Amino acid sequence: MTHRLYYHDSFLYSFEARVLESVERGGKTAVVLDQTAFYPTSGGQVYDTGKLILENEREAAVAEVAEEEDGRIYHFTSAPVEQGQAVRGLVDAARRRDHMQQHSGQHVLSAAFVRLFDAPTVSFHMGVESCTIDLAVKALSSSQVAQAEQLANEVGTEDRPVSIKFVSLDEARQLNLRKLPPKQTGQLRLIDIADFDLTACGGTHVRSTGQIGSILLRKIENVKQGIRVEFVCGLRAVATARQDYATLSEAAGLFSAHIRELPQQVQKSIQENKAAGKVQQKLLEELAELHAGRLLAQSTGMPRIITAALPERDATFIKLLAQKLTAAQPEVVALLASGAGQIALSPLHAQGQEQRVLGAPALVFAQSPGFKFNMGQLMKDAMASLGGRGGGSADMAQGGLSAKMSLSDIEGLLHELAAKF
Repeated sequence: MTHRLYYHDSFLYSFEARVLESVERGGKTAVVLDQTAFYPTSGGQVYDTGKLILENEREAAVAEVAEEEDGRIYHFTSAPVEQGQAVRGLVDAARRRDHMQQHSGQHVLSAAFVRLFDAPTVSFHMGVESCTIDLAVKALSSSQVAQAEQLANEVGTEDRPVSIKFVSLDEARQLNLRKLPPKQTGQLRLIDIADFDLTACGGTHVRSTGQIGSILLRKIENVKQGIRVEFVCGLRAVATARQDYATLSEAAGLFSAHIRELPQQVQKSIQENKAAGKVQQKLLEELAELHAGRLLAQSTGMPRIITAALPERDATFIKLLAQKLTAAQPEVVALLASGAGQIALSPLHAQGQEQRVLGAPALVFAQSPGFKFNMGQLMKDAMASLGGRGGGSADMAQGGLSAKMSLSDIEGLLHELAAKF
């Protein structure tokens, strides 16, 4: 069984060991040592990385550390390592310090939520960029989040000692732990944040709360277990705050505003865009109505079979045009095609310019409400022969074709369909 050096000293970054086992697992060398300071993934905390210094000063990078159900700790290395040889392990100190800050910060934060709102932590996850805790509570307000963050940071600035102790399960039951493992044999390892939190944990931790640094709560969201709180601690908090500030400053610069004025400027922009969208929609409807009037005036006979292929219009416009055509008079059939895709903004949009992106041709077949034909079936038959997809109701149907099809070929198809009425 591997002796876990990190259980006793989280700041141990260099150690001597002997290789007990070296096997191939998943195409990688997996090494078991007689003792290790490398922390394996466990309890929500991710593994340490680093390297093993082998004989003749050869090196083997430690890319991952995992613990098996039988308690063996495997170190996955970048190079073969022989069984029985002596090695020197070097833990990535920066990664370890980051993990200690996140994990110890989680203990402080979880204790703060219990003290303030009786909201226990049911799970903890340490990610590459941020960490999360899931709280067994139905709701959590932004004010409560701010209070927990405030208390957690106050505990940090008080620089309370963080100590490790080992006790039996019976002793632990008498100590009022924040969280007691449901199943445990042998001694429990307890992390004691002086006069604030005591809980069982096998992870790596700081020596005092001042080493955690800032604790920054990022967001909350509803999950199956309750409420998930995302947070970062220490240097991660500094880097995250810096990135957030840079992003806000850049966004505020686009509005020529201070970052604190950004929400009002964004809201104003949204309202202006909505107003502009309504104006654009009204103009589009007026244009469709004028176009429909012209097409109806040019049509003869009954029923009125109107075909049109519009290379510069998109599917939205020809659908609107079909609605105007079939609503204006009875016994109207509209067979329409568009050749343009949606409007996309180009890099020149800031100067008031746009770029139209050509898309796959679209078809719209429509008839006056309740007329005797079936546009849905007509569209399905057309798509079956053309290799497209589409369908709809008896009065209106839509379909899409391959971008390889030319609009002139589609226009010919519309005339062929019109001749059948």
